[in-house]
Amino acid sequence: MSIVASLVVALIALMHGWFLVLEMLLWDKPVGLRAFGITPDYAAQTKVLAANQGLYNGFLAAGLAWGLLLGGAEGRHVKIFFLACVLVAGLYGGLTATRKVLWIQALPAAIGLALVLVAG
Repeated sequence: MSIVASLVVALIALMHGWFLVLEMLLWDKPVGLRAFGITPDYAAQTKVLAANQGLYNGFLAAGLAWGLLLGGAEGRHVKIFFLACVLVAGLYGGLTATRKVLWIQALPAAIGLALVLVAG
């Protein structure tokens, strides 16, 4: 179970690394516009806010990677903390932005958190 938990945590970290790229670098590019369903005008108006959001996603990815690198009991608490942060952010985003965030961010975090807790 520990390997499965680590793989799920790694996947979530990679997802948040991709969110960083989308929000910081591709927000106003065709791929970013499609990913978030926004117009070029809206993207131009919100580019700085999106970059800030992307930076936070990068911190989440870095924290999860840090927990994986620590491994064992040391990394467990770090993974739990950052997965809980991702879960709360996903729940908040799902309630305030779009329900899609619940499936893309909150659900994987909940699964990862459960797996890390069960793996001990």
